[in-house]
Amino acid sequence: MNPFRSFRQHLLAAAAVCGLVGAGAVISSGSAPAFAAPSVALTDASIPDIAERAVESVVNISSTSVTAGPANFDPFFTDEDSPWFGRQTPRHAQSKGSGVIVTPGGRILTNAHVVKGATDITVTIHDGTDFKARIVGTDPKADLAVLQLEGKVPTLRPLAFGDSSALRLGEVVLAVGDPFGVGKSVTMGIVSAKGRGGMGIEEYEDFIQTDAAINPGNSGGALVNLKGELVGINTAIASPSRGYAGIGFAIPTSMAKPIMEMLVKDGKVSRGFLGVNIATVTPQIASKNNLPAQRGALIANVQDGSPAHKAGLAEGDIVIGLNGTEIRTSDALHHQIALHKPGTVIELDITRKDGGRAIIKAKLGEQPGDTTTRQMPRRRGW
Repeated sequence: MNPFRSFRQHLLAAAAVCGLVGAGAVISSGSAPAFAAPSVALTDASIPDIAERAVESVVNISSTSVTAGPANFDPFFTDEDSPWFGRQTPRHAQSKGSGVIVTPGGRILTNAHVVKGATDITVTIHDGTDFKARIVGTDPKADLAVLQLEGKVPTLRPLAFGDSSALRLGEVVLAVGDPFGVGKSVTMGIVSAKGRGGMGIEEYEDFIQTDAAINPGNSGGALVNLKGELVGINTAIASPSRGYAGIGFAIPTSMAKPIMEMLVKDGKVSRGFLGVNIATVTPQIASKNNLPAQRGALIANVQDGSPAHKAGLAEGDIVIGLNGTEIRTSDALHHQIALHKPGTVIELDITRKDGGRAIIKAKLGEQPGDTTTRQMPRRRGW
């Protein structure tokens, strides 16, 4: 039996159509030192200064949504012998979270789940003033939303965007938000990991993992580096108790900023589409199945008429690079494709089944069914 054919059949059921957002490791060259010098000198004064500054740029968000449900408080609706049994009645649900000021005029970046289904949104800024806010756009696939304060908004102090891709393991970061509704709080930790995916939290994941204390209510708040820059939007936790357990996740600004810009400009997010089913190659899988590459994204299937099909990609190809960025997993390819808009021409570095190498250019299509109104995936954490 063809070993690749057997491997393909095993993977195809679990493979996903390549589509959306994140960043892979950049292939380096030259004689750069293995360890870069710290970008910020940590002093006793720097953390208080940064924390006090960041708190002014983080807001509290309260939203109200209306859902239909049985009126369990009314015996007429719960008595099986009643003609009103099982009828639905509107319920008002409230959600609280955090957000980050990103423009002086009152543009707010937060999580989509904080304002999901909201009919009324109130934002409280640092001095306690409340403002109504409208939704500019949401992207449930990445759990991001952009709001705009309404009314006579004073000039606010936004947080500057930092380069999340430059974060290093062990780098000190601050998490700012409103945990459990106790009020604006700052916690400190380090970058525990980068590029976390496959967590089942969102459809597109490229998380910064941190041990800075994050709890319910921190959603949509800021993860800040020691330059005082926004490097992530705090989103979820891994915890058996729904409380802090030392594992928090933030959406990196390398993902959040372009999504925000698309929502502001177009009201939706358009993602590139290649049209392949993919699976991750590891050294163990490569050895067992006699594959020609130790790492990469295996093309398990190519959709007829897709950009991949038109470009000449074939079943069994292994993608090891995209536009000079190393591809080591299927998630990395999935995210990198989504960083590019439909119509973009990309270059894929591939290893063929016979061990040959090729550079293939593909013009991306638009992700089918890409919309801002799809249901949120089931969440872990809160």
